[in-house]
Amino acid sequence: MEYIIIENEKIGEIKANLLIEKNPKTCKAIWETLPLELHLSRWGEELYGEIPVAIEPENTQVECEVGDIAYWLSGSGFCIFFGKTPVSTSEKPKAASDVNVFAHIEGDARIFNQFRSFTGKVRRGF
Repeated sequence: MEYIIIENEKIGEIKANLLIEKNPKTCKAIWETLPLELHLSRWGEELYGEIPVAIEPENTQVECEVGDIAYWLSGSGFCIFFGKTPVSTSEKPKAASDVNVFAHIEGDARIFNQFRSFTGKVRRGF
């Protein structure tokens, strides 16, 4: 359990390292549900969508970093942050409410800027 792969036809495979030291319970819960189909909507420079897993708060935050992947507690959501959101107060992404950040994208997360919505998969990386 080291990383996940987010994939679709347009972007190929994007690797994201799991932040096991930061949020081990969240990482484990996500890992155990993989693979998942993703159907994400856009909110500013964030993609988010519901996934079938319930996770408790763990080291929650609202201000994130570009490239962070988080579980949104209020909506059982999978969130990819690649820039400012409508509630950002700086250049950093800001979630609408508490999230558990569990992974970080390797490389340039702004590749997701091309999508108005995103359909793809997330699976275990080995």
